Amino acid sequence: MGLYKNEAVAKTSPFVTGPLKTIADVKKLTFDWLDWYNNRRLHSTLGNMPPEEYERNYYAETNGPINIEATNKTAA
Repeated sequence: MGLYKNEAVAKTSPFVTGPLKTIADVKKLTFDWLDWYNNRRLHSTLGNMPPEEYERNYYAETNGPINIEATNKTAA
């Protein structure tokens, strides 16, 4: 909660583009922050790589390339 408040809701946050007057304003800000946090932020422990990219590289190294067609098939 503290991380969210410091990074997303603080007055100096780049995610705050105007006053938060409605629930929709808070939802948009929260989703924008979550997208950045999970997909684009550079994480020093991961070699200054975004978490999504690190995870993709990890699974490519351990399992080989992902076969998109095989993952989209449903069981009979």
